[in-house]
Amino acid sequence: MSNVIKTMETVDTGSVDKLARILGAFDENITYLSRELGVAAYVEGVKIRVEGEAEGTALCYKVLTALLTLAEQGEEIDKGRLAYCIELAKEGRADEIASLTEGVVAITARGKQIKCKTVGQKAYVDAIKKNAVTFGVGPAGTGKTYLAVCLAVAAFKSKQVEKILLTRPAVEAGEKLGFLPGDLQTKVDPYLRPLYDALQEMLGLETYAKLMERGVIEVAPLAYMRGRTLSNAFIILDEAQNTTREQMKMFLTRMGEGSKMVVTGDVTQIDLDGKESGLVHATKILEGVEGIAVCRLTAKDVVRHPLVMRIIRAYEKDTEEQEEKKALSKQRKKNFLTAKEEVCETDTEGE
Repeated sequence: MSNVIKTMETVDTGSVDKLARILGAFDENITYLSRELGVAAYVEGVKIRVEGEAEGTALCYKVLTALLTLAEQGEEIDKGRLAYCIELAKEGRADEIASLTEGVVAITARGKQIKCKTVGQKAYVDAIKKNAVTFGVGPAGTGKTYLAVCLAVAAFKSKQVEKILLTRPAVEAGEKLGFLPGDLQTKVDPYLRPLYDALQEMLGLETYAKLMERGVIEVAPLAYMRGRTLSNAFIILDEAQNTTREQMKMFLTRMGEGSKMVVTGDVTQIDLDGKESGLVHATKILEGVEGIAVCRLTAKDVVRHPLVMRIIRAYEKDTEEQEEKKALSKQRKKNFLTAKEEVCETDTEGE
């Protein structure tokens, strides 16, 4: 006879529209939620009834309550956002979801409102607004670069800055691309494409082209920043994990009056040949300095396909296991040498 205690919780959505947002297309959200938390969910009118083991049912209730808050604000609920809500609920932070509906980061050329999708993203956006220099460090898909571009365009439109400058080191990602034809702009375009895409979405193709032509928006490789002083500008350094210590120092010291800098990168994707990453070094020595913020985004902040979060976690787990193996091997070697020295000392004393 099973001793497992079954419990039941009910969430009243209040309307068919909110219920539909929570359930998702073909009830895929509630199916995913039931599978992840091991509970059974039933729709009764505009209410959702959840049954299962006490822990799973309690978690599901918290998630549904958080989702209801999003639905009340008219937010779309996809599988990625649902997965994030589950993660926060497991950490006892489901109530923080409500803060994500507050404020709009920017509005695209087509009128779409850009809002933060995770608590980590909101902390990152708030840090950029409050500080002169912000480091956004985290895995792919966390919106580091996109949100920085959104804020840069918003700052330009509100006349807080006169210019937007985007840069990144032209380092090949583990492969040799050879000599590219064309002028400087043509050569660096492949490296800067993600920045172009974000700008075009925010400004519209026509406005973007005009601002590029007037030099209001400047996109250039990091090497061309040397010797310049950048005033009244919003400056974004992307893929900063591929800068050297010297390059990072050079970049950070370009800042002039009225400027704001955002440095983004993923320290798990360093393509430098044996050199220390300037991003790793800078975040180590500058964290805590007044006017500088270091925001560390994690796999939980990934806003791409939910599978991306699992892929990142798998790689993180593999890296941790490799580090543990190295540490164990190092300790064994140390123990062996210590034992060998003791044997040698014993032999010497015997003589």
